Amino acid sequence: MIEAVKSLLPRRRAAHLELGERGEQVALRYLKDCEGYRVVAMNFRVSVGRGLNGQKVTAELDIIAYDGETLVFIEVKTRTSRDMVAPETAVDLRKKRQIVRAARRYRRLMNVTSEPYRYDVVTVVPESAGYRVELLRGYFDDRVFQRSRYFRYE
Repeated sequence: MIEAVKSLLPRRRAAHLELGERGEQVALRYLKDCEGYRVVAMNFRVSVGRGLNGQKVTAELDIIAYDGETLVFIEVKTRTSRDMVAPETAVDLRKKRQIVRAARRYRRLMNVTSEPYRYDVVTVVPESAGYRVELLRGYFDDRVFQRSRYFRYE
């Protein structure tokens, strides 16, 4: 009986997921309205292979857009404050590798391998008067992964 009632109640999403979704929406508006980016996709999920124990590995690109003629893969990091550590530090080597793998797959699927591209990070931090948004153009590149075993068969 209690289970039946619980299933009728709306599920509340975890606070960090709501914060991340709000941050992506703020970043999207900022990129379009203030920076002139042309957004082509959001939350693009793609399989990037198999893990060491055989499980399927997927990666997500938060925002894919054009800045002029340059294709840009954008990771959005939203935090409640910058007190402890800057939001962009969460884009560590593992996260960069995931982004690069997904971006390579996207470029092949959409047949845009010859277009110039780069990787940006947008940080979003709520403030009393709204949001503090920072765009870090060219935050990293994929040269570090070019000889990597992770891309040997791509």
